[in-house]
Amino acid sequence: MFALDGVKLPSNASKQRSGTSADFERQATKLEATATTMLERHRTNDTADAEPTLAAKTPQRHERLTRDAEQLREWLTTHPEDRRGATGAVRKSNRTDNGIAKMATSKGVIQGATGMAAVDAAHQIIVVAQAHGTGSGQRLLVPIVDALEPMRSATTLITTDAGYHSKANFRALDTMSVEALIVDRDLRKRDERFATQARHLQGPHPLHDKSVTPTTSTPTVFTTADFTYDADARTCV
Repeated sequence: MFALDGVKLPSNASKQRSGTSADFERQATKLEATATTMLERHRTNDTADAEPTLAAKTPQRHERLTRDAEQLREWLTTHPEDRRGATGAVRKSNRTDNGIAKMATSKGVIQGATGMAAVDAAHQIIVVAQAHGTGSGQRLLVPIVDALEPMRSATTLITTDAGYHSKANFRALDTMSVEALIVDRDLRKRDERFATQARHLQGPHPLHDKSVTPTTSTPTVFTTADFTYDADARTCV
């Protein structure tokens, strides 16, 4: 038996380097226009009357703008086509690491990859590990089951959570003749063991709840009478 699951991991690639081909084209054009304007202004100004530090920085800025524009043009040349998602929609590329993607998590949007792992029941070790530049866990079930092929047998059983429950995955597993136990999304609604799950959910943070109107506009202020001082420990409670 093999248990499969994944986790979304952030990368160290800059979000500012993400975009479509049209985005990069606009950025390159803007950088080139700015560099040209800066160079023309530098030539027409009387450098003798200009501030020495400003005159020295202008060539450096022009060089940086030109270099950035050249890097964008090189990217557009080597990557003429936009990335496409499973539905054919255009996905943003990242010029630092084009194998990653922007994905939503419980802590906000991150830029990274989904790490997938398969663990065997006999030895409790990771036998397959993969990284994918997508946040759709459903589409990552088949690749990791394929990677398990050398270790699978006629009696192999695959187990996953509800995140991988889909008709497409069932069809693929049936085609590969692989037995699997995949939790369906309505299990918690049917199973009486989850009847009290609501009381374990984390409540909304009071500072983030904008629907609640403050009862007073004056914040509570503590005075010295509200504190107990411990002279030995030198602490206040």
